[in-house]
Amino acid sequence: MKEFYIGQLRTDDEIQDYFMVKAIAIKIGSNKKQYLDMVVCDNSGELTAKKWDVADPELPALNEIGASDIVKLKGNVTEWNGMRQLRVQKLRKAVPEDNVELMDFIKAAPEKAEDMYNFMMEKVGGMQDEELRKLCLRVLTDNREKLMYYPAAAKNHHAELAGLLYHMKRMLMTAERVCEVYLNLNKDLVTTGVIIHDMEKLNEIDADTMGMASGYSFEGQLLGHLVQGIKSIDRLAEELEIGKEKAVMLEHMILSHHYEPDFGSPKKPLFPEAEILHYLDMIDARMYDMQEALDATFPGEFSDRVWTLDNRKLYKPQSF
Repeated sequence: MKEFYIGQLRTDDEIQDYFMVKAIAIKIGSNKKQYLDMVVCDNSGELTAKKWDVADPELPALNEIGASDIVKLKGNVTEWNGMRQLRVQKLRKAVPEDNVELMDFIKAAPEKAEDMYNFMMEKVGGMQDEELRKLCLRVLTDNREKLMYYPAAAKNHHAELAGLLYHMKRMLMTAERVCEVYLNLNKDLVTTGVIIHDMEKLNEIDADTMGMASGYSFEGQLLGHLVQGIKSIDRLAEELEIGKEKAVMLEHMILSHHYEPDFGSPKKPLFPEAEILHYLDMIDARMYDMQEALDATFPGEFSDRVWTLDNRKLYKPQSF
Protein backbone atom coordinates (compact mmCIF):
# COMPACT_ATOMS: atom_id res chain seq x y z
CA MET A 1 0.00 0.00 0.00
CA LYS A 2 1.35 3.41 -0.97
CA GLU A 3 2.14 5.80 1.86
CA PHE A 4 3.60 8.81 0.06
CA TYR A 5 1.58 10.40 -2.76
CA ILE A 6 3.35 12.98 -4.92
CA GLY A 7 0.59 15.54 -4.55
CA GLN A 8 1.15 15.81 -0.80
CA LEU A 9 4.96 15.64 -0.56
CA ARG A 10 6.74 18.49 1.21
CA THR A 11 10.32 19.66 0.78
CA ASP A 12 12.66 17.71 3.08
CA ASP A 13 10.31 14.71 3.33
CA GLU A 14 12.20 11.43 3.45
CA ILE A 15 10.39 8.73 1.53
CA GLN A 16 10.55 5.07 0.67
CA ASP A 17 7.72 4.03 -1.60
CA TYR A 18 6.58 2.87 -5.04
CA PHE A 19 6.17 5.11 -8.10
CA MET A 20 5.56 4.63 -11.81
CA VAL A 21 8.25 5.70 -14.25
CA LYS A 22 6.98 8.14 -16.87
CA ALA A 23 10.38 8.89 -18.47
CA ILE A 24 13.90 7.71 -17.75
CA ALA A 25 17.37 8.37 -19.17
CA ILE A 26 21.03 8.14 -18.22
CA LYS A 27 22.68 11.52 -18.82
CA ILE A 28 26.10 13.11 -18.44
CA GLY A 29 26.38 16.04 -16.03
CA SER A 30 28.65 19.08 -16.27
CA ASN A 31 31.10 17.20 -14.04
CA LYS A 32 31.31 14.50 -16.78
CA LYS A 33 29.69 11.95 -14.47
CA GLN A 34 26.64 9.85 -15.28
CA TYR A 35 23.37 10.52 -13.51
CA LEU A 36 19.85 9.10 -13.72
CA ASP A 37 17.14 11.54 -14.84
CA MET A 38 13.55 10.40 -14.34
CA VAL A 39 9.99 11.63 -14.20
CA VAL A 40 7.97 9.51 -11.78
CA CYS A 41 4.26 9.63 -11.17
CA ASP A 42 1.31 8.29 -9.24
CA ASN A 43 -2.38 9.08 -9.49
CA SER A 44 -1.85 12.42 -7.70
CA GLY A 45 0.76 13.91 -10.04
CA GLU A 46 4.32 13.66 -11.28
CA LEU A 47 7.75 14.74 -10.15
CA THR A 48 11.29 14.95 -11.52
CA ALA A 49 13.63 12.49 -9.81
CA LYS A 50 17.41 12.31 -10.08
CA LYS A 51 20.03 9.90 -8.86
CA TRP A 52 23.41 11.56 -9.00
CA ASP A 53 26.77 9.92 -9.75
CA VAL A 54 25.50 6.66 -11.18
CA ALA A 55 28.25 4.05 -10.99
CA ASP A 56 28.94 1.66 -13.90
CA PRO A 57 27.89 -1.44 -11.88
CA GLU A 58 24.43 0.11 -11.45
CA LEU A 59 23.80 0.52 -15.19
CA PRO A 60 22.62 -3.01 -16.06
CA ALA A 61 19.83 -2.87 -13.47
CA LEU A 62 18.88 0.72 -14.40
CA ASN A 63 18.78 -0.11 -18.10
CA GLU A 64 16.10 -2.71 -17.38
CA ILE A 65 13.76 0.02 -16.11
CA GLY A 66 11.54 1.67 -18.72
CA ALA A 67 8.49 3.89 -19.03
CA SER A 68 5.37 2.51 -17.30
CA ASP A 69 7.46 0.31 -14.97
CA ILE A 70 6.84 0.51 -11.23
CA VAL A 71 9.91 1.18 -9.09
CA LYS A 72 10.55 1.27 -5.38
CA LEU A 73 12.77 4.17 -4.46
CA LYS A 74 14.26 5.68 -1.36
CA GLY A 75 15.16 9.35 -1.26
CA ASN A 76 14.23 12.79 -0.09
CA VAL A 77 12.30 15.73 -1.48
CA THR A 78 14.40 18.77 -2.35
CA GLU A 79 13.67 22.05 -4.11
CA TRP A 80 15.34 23.32 -7.24
CA ASN A 81 14.39 26.48 -9.12
CA GLY A 82 11.17 26.81 -7.14
CA MET A 83 10.01 23.25 -7.83
CA ARG A 84 10.06 20.04 -5.80
CA GLN A 85 12.38 17.29 -6.93
CA LEU A 86 13.20 13.81 -5.68
CA ARG A 87 16.82 13.12 -4.84
CA VAL A 88 17.07 9.34 -5.17
CA GLN A 89 19.40 7.31 -2.98
CA LYS A 90 18.30 3.79 -3.93
CA LEU A 91 15.84 2.29 -6.37
CA ARG A 92 14.86 -1.03 -7.87
CA LYS A 93 12.25 -2.35 -10.23
CA ALA A 94 9.15 -3.64 -8.47
CA VAL A 95 8.54 -7.40 -8.45
CA PRO A 96 5.22 -9.31 -8.28
CA GLU A 97 5.78 -10.03 -4.59
CA ASP A 98 5.49 -6.30 -3.87
CA ASN A 99 1.73 -6.56 -4.59
CA VAL A 100 1.37 -2.99 -5.83
CA GLU A 101 -2.04 -1.70 -6.90
CA LEU A 102 -1.85 -0.40 -10.47
CA MET A 103 -4.59 2.19 -9.95
CA ASP A 104 -2.39 3.94 -7.37
CA PHE A 105 -0.21 5.06 -10.26
CA ILE A 106 -2.61 5.84 -13.10
CA LYS A 107 -3.75 9.45 -13.29
CA ALA A 108 -7.22 9.49 -14.80
CA ALA A 109 -9.96 11.95 -15.65
CA PRO A 110 -12.45 12.25 -12.78
CA GLU A 111 -15.35 11.05 -14.93
CA LYS A 112 -15.96 7.74 -16.68
CA ALA A 113 -14.88 7.80 -20.31
CA GLU A 114 -18.10 6.12 -21.43
CA ASP A 115 -20.22 8.81 -19.71
CA MET A 116 -18.19 11.65 -21.26
CA TYR A 117 -18.41 10.06 -24.70
CA ASN A 118 -22.18 9.65 -24.39
CA PHE A 119 -22.47 13.30 -23.34
CA MET A 120 -20.64 14.36 -26.50
CA MET A 121 -22.76 12.13 -28.70
CA GLU A 122 -25.95 13.49 -27.15
CA LYS A 123 -24.93 17.09 -27.86
CA VAL A 124 -23.96 16.23 -31.43
CA GLY A 125 -27.30 14.50 -31.92
CA GLY A 126 -29.06 17.78 -31.15
CA MET A 127 -27.17 19.82 -33.74
CA GLN A 128 -29.30 21.54 -36.39
CA ASP A 129 -26.69 21.73 -39.15
CA GLU A 130 -26.91 18.40 -40.97
CA GLU A 131 -23.43 18.58 -42.51
CA LEU A 132 -21.73 19.44 -39.23
CA ARG A 133 -23.72 16.83 -37.32
CA LYS A 134 -22.72 14.18 -39.86
CA LEU A 135 -19.06 15.17 -39.60
CA CYS A 136 -19.02 15.16 -35.78
CA LEU A 137 -20.76 11.79 -35.58
CA ARG A 138 -18.24 10.34 -38.02
CA VAL A 139 -15.24 11.74 -36.14
CA LEU A 140 -16.48 10.58 -32.74
CA THR A 141 -17.48 7.14 -34.01
CA ASP A 142 -14.23 6.53 -35.89
CA ASN A 143 -12.13 7.51 -32.87
CA ARG A 144 -14.22 6.04 -30.06
CA GLU A 145 -11.75 3.33 -29.04
CA LYS A 146 -8.80 5.68 -28.56
CA LEU A 147 -10.92 8.37 -26.90
CA MET A 148 -11.64 5.93 -24.07
CA TYR A 149 -8.06 6.22 -22.83
CA TYR A 150 -6.02 8.83 -24.73
CA PRO A 151 -4.43 11.79 -22.93
CA ALA A 152 -4.70 15.32 -24.32
CA ALA A 153 -0.95 15.84 -24.12
CA ALA A 154 2.34 14.05 -23.58
CA LYS A 155 2.74 16.34 -20.56
CA ASN A 156 1.05 19.47 -19.19
CA HIS A 157 -2.72 19.81 -19.22
CA HIS A 158 -4.91 16.70 -19.28
CA ALA A 159 -1.98 14.29 -19.59
CA GLU A 160 -4.04 11.51 -18.05
CA LEU A 161 -6.25 8.54 -18.85
CA ALA A 162 -9.16 9.80 -21.03
CA GLY A 163 -7.76 13.31 -20.66
CA LEU A 164 -8.56 14.34 -24.23
CA LEU A 165 -12.21 13.39 -23.81
CA TYR A 166 -12.38 15.24 -20.48
CA HIS A 167 -10.85 18.35 -22.08
CA MET A 168 -13.37 18.27 -24.94
CA LYS A 169 -16.32 17.66 -22.64
CA ARG A 170 -15.53 20.61 -20.36
CA MET A 171 -14.89 22.87 -23.34
CA LEU A 172 -18.28 21.89 -24.76
CA MET A 173 -20.00 22.59 -21.43
CA THR A 174 -18.45 26.06 -21.36
CA ALA A 175 -19.27 26.61 -25.03
CA GLU A 176 -22.96 26.04 -24.36
CA ARG A 177 -23.01 28.82 -21.76
CA VAL A 178 -20.97 31.18 -23.92
CA CYS A 179 -23.37 30.71 -26.84
CA GLU A 180 -26.25 31.70 -24.54
CA VAL A 181 -24.52 35.05 -23.92
CA TYR A 182 -23.07 35.81 -27.37
CA LEU A 183 -25.99 35.24 -29.69
CA ASN A 184 -23.95 36.04 -32.79
CA LEU A 185 -22.12 32.70 -32.40
CA ASN A 186 -23.16 29.72 -34.50
CA LYS A 187 -23.50 27.08 -31.78
CA ASP A 188 -23.13 24.13 -34.17
CA LEU A 189 -19.93 25.58 -35.61
CA VAL A 190 -18.49 26.14 -32.13
CA THR A 191 -19.47 22.61 -31.10
CA THR A 192 -17.79 21.16 -34.18
CA GLY A 193 -14.65 23.19 -33.50
CA VAL A 194 -14.47 21.81 -29.96
CA ILE A 195 -14.79 18.24 -31.21
CA ILE A 196 -12.26 18.43 -34.05
CA HIS A 197 -9.67 20.92 -32.76
CA ASP A 198 -7.47 18.39 -30.92
CA MET A 199 -8.77 15.11 -32.35
CA GLU A 200 -5.58 14.40 -34.26
CA LYS A 201 -3.66 14.27 -30.99
CA LEU A 202 -4.80 10.65 -31.17
CA ASN A 203 -2.35 10.27 -34.06
CA GLU A 204 0.21 12.87 -32.98
CA ILE A 205 0.97 11.29 -29.59
CA ASP A 206 2.06 7.72 -28.87
CA ALA A 207 0.19 6.53 -25.79
CA ASP A 208 -0.77 3.23 -24.19
CA THR A 209 -4.15 2.08 -22.86
CA MET A 210 -3.30 3.48 -19.41
CA GLY A 211 -3.17 6.97 -20.89
CA MET A 212 0.61 7.17 -20.56
CA ALA A 213 2.29 9.05 -23.41
CA SER A 214 5.70 7.78 -24.47
CA GLY A 215 6.42 10.43 -27.10
CA TYR A 216 5.26 11.48 -30.55
CA SER A 217 4.56 9.55 -33.71
CA PHE A 218 6.60 10.02 -36.89
CA GLU A 219 3.90 12.18 -38.49
CA GLY A 220 3.22 13.89 -35.18
CA GLN A 221 6.82 15.07 -34.94
CA LEU A 222 7.03 16.22 -38.56
CA LEU A 223 3.55 17.77 -38.88
CA GLY A 224 1.82 18.13 -35.51
CA HIS A 225 -1.88 17.80 -34.74
CA LEU A 226 -2.85 21.11 -36.38
CA VAL A 227 -1.65 20.06 -39.82
CA GLN A 228 -2.81 16.48 -39.24
CA GLY A 229 -6.24 17.83 -38.30
CA ILE A 230 -6.50 19.90 -41.48
CA LYS A 231 -5.56 16.85 -43.57
CA SER A 232 -8.24 14.80 -41.81
CA ILE A 233 -11.00 17.39 -42.29
CA ASP A 234 -10.01 17.91 -45.93
CA ARG A 235 -10.42 14.17 -46.55
CA LEU A 236 -13.67 13.82 -44.56
CA ALA A 237 -15.25 16.94 -46.06
CA GLU A 238 -14.78 15.54 -49.55
CA GLU A 239 -16.02 12.10 -48.54
CA LEU A 240 -19.10 13.47 -46.73
CA GLU A 241 -19.73 16.12 -49.42
CA ILE A 242 -19.48 19.08 -47.05
CA GLY A 243 -19.54 22.49 -48.72
CA LYS A 244 -16.19 24.12 -49.54
CA GLU A 245 -16.74 27.26 -47.46
CA LYS A 246 -17.75 25.28 -44.39
CA ALA A 247 -14.85 22.86 -44.76
CA VAL A 248 -12.27 25.66 -45.05
CA MET A 249 -13.74 27.44 -42.03
CA LEU A 250 -13.39 24.25 -39.99
CA GLU A 251 -9.80 23.87 -41.14
CA HIS A 252 -9.15 27.49 -40.16
CA MET A 253 -10.51 26.80 -36.67
CA ILE A 254 -8.02 23.97 -36.23
CA LEU A 255 -5.18 26.03 -37.73
CA SER A 256 -5.78 29.13 -35.60
CA HIS A 257 -6.80 27.76 -32.22
CA HIS A 258 -3.25 28.03 -30.80
CA TYR A 259 -3.48 31.73 -31.75
CA GLU A 260 0.23 32.57 -31.89
CA PRO A 261 2.92 31.53 -34.41
CA ASP A 262 5.16 30.55 -31.48
CA PHE A 263 2.58 27.91 -30.56
CA GLY A 264 2.07 26.63 -34.09
CA SER A 265 -0.70 28.83 -35.52
CA PRO A 266 0.33 30.75 -38.65
CA LYS A 267 -3.06 32.50 -38.70
CA LYS A 268 -5.04 34.18 -35.94
CA PRO A 269 -8.81 33.54 -35.84
CA LEU A 270 -10.68 35.41 -38.55
CA PHE A 271 -14.29 34.86 -37.45
CA PRO A 272 -16.03 34.79 -34.03
CA GLU A 273 -16.41 31.01 -33.68
CA ALA A 274 -12.69 30.52 -34.32
CA GLU A 275 -11.85 33.25 -31.79
CA ILE A 276 -14.03 31.74 -29.08
CA LEU A 277 -12.60 28.26 -29.72
CA HIS A 278 -9.15 29.55 -28.77
CA TYR A 279 -10.42 30.99 -25.50
CA LEU A 280 -12.45 27.89 -24.65
CA ASP A 281 -9.27 25.88 -25.11
CA MET A 282 -7.22 28.28 -22.99
CA ILE A 283 -9.78 28.48 -20.18
CA ASP A 284 -9.93 24.74 -19.77
CA ALA A 285 -6.17 24.22 -20.02
CA ARG A 286 -5.42 26.93 -17.46
CA MET A 287 -8.13 25.88 -15.03
CA TYR A 288 -6.79 22.33 -15.22
CA ASP A 289 -3.19 23.42 -14.59
CA MET A 290 -4.24 25.64 -11.69
CA GLN A 291 -6.34 22.94 -10.07
CA GLU A 292 -3.57 20.37 -10.43
CA ALA A 293 -1.03 22.72 -8.83
CA LEU A 294 -3.35 23.64 -5.96
CA ASP A 295 -4.31 20.02 -5.31
CA ALA A 296 -0.64 19.45 -4.51
CA THR A 297 -0.43 22.50 -2.23
CA PHE A 298 -1.21 22.79 1.46
CA PRO A 299 -3.65 25.55 2.59
CA GLY A 300 -1.90 28.82 3.35
CA GLU A 301 1.06 27.95 1.12
CA PHE A 302 2.19 28.63 -2.45
CA SER A 303 2.48 25.94 -5.10
CA ASP A 304 5.54 24.94 -7.07
CA ARG A 305 6.19 27.17 -10.05
CA VAL A 306 3.85 26.25 -12.91
CA TRP A 307 5.73 26.46 -16.20
CA THR A 308 2.55 26.58 -18.31
CA LEU A 309 1.34 29.55 -16.28
CA ASP A 310 4.43 31.71 -16.88
CA ASN A 311 6.22 30.16 -13.89
CA ARG A 312 3.69 31.55 -11.43
CA LYS A 313 3.46 30.14 -7.91
CA LEU A 314 -0.23 29.89 -6.99
CA TYR A 315 -1.64 30.57 -3.53
CA LYS A 316 -4.05 28.18 -1.80
CA PRO A 317 -6.13 30.04 0.78
CA GLN A 318 -6.87 28.67 4.24
CA SER A 319 -10.28 30.30 4.69
CA PHE A 320 -12.25 28.80 1.78
